[in-house]
Amino acid sequence: MSLAPPSPPPARGFFVTFEGGEGAGKSTQIDRLRNRLAATGREILVTREPGGSPRAEAIRSIILSGLAKSAGPLAESALFAAARADHVDRVIRPALERGAVVLCDRFTDSTRVYQGLAGGLEPGILDRLDEAATAGIRPDLTIVIDVPVALGSQRARLRRSGRGEGIDRFEGEDAPFHERVRQGFLDLAASAPGRCVVVDGSQAIDVVGDAIWAEVSVPRGRKGA
Repeated sequence: MSLAPPSPPPARGFFVTFEGGEGAGKSTQIDRLRNRLAATGREILVTREPGGSPRAEAIRSIILSGLAKSAGPLAESALFAAARADHVDRVIRPALERGAVVLCDRFTDSTRVYQGLAGGLEPGILDRLDEAATAGIRPDLTIVIDVPVALGSQRARLRRSGRGEGIDRFEGEDAPFHERVRQGFLDLAASAPGRCVVVDGSQAIDVVGDAIWAEVSVPRGRKGA
């Protein structure tokens, strides 16, 4: 009886998250990276948090409207976790199992910074929410785009003006809060150098894009952290 040759192992997906404060330029750079990665022939999935799946997008509208703010950072974090659980289960995990490159605008690090480091929620609570929501899914690489708070705020205002949008839940926080957010992302990146890289987002768009491309296109032996 002849034996069929073993099937090749399934392609392993690659999970890249983008983090940073308001107006950092994450969406712009994700679009540019998607276009460059398209030439590789791999499936590229772009998604975001909160959101990314129909149920998670419904929760996003609640969070960004500010309706949950008065309930405190724990309630907001629980909403983020609920949205993330659905997003991971329905979108991120299946894409990675197909071998896709997943580019996500914000993930668990944003919750740790906004609700934890800047909002005052205890890390242990966030750890438990994170464990339940992600079921072991972790980014392979996290790009932290860093810009001064004043520049980020200016960019956010111009973006809102161009789209005719109002100020959302987090854009409406004061400057000290956003300074804590900025420092929180820098501290988080320093604590996980195997996974995180900080890119100066105040540079020209092409310069920032090239710096990100260098991190994504050249294997660096990163390990999740």
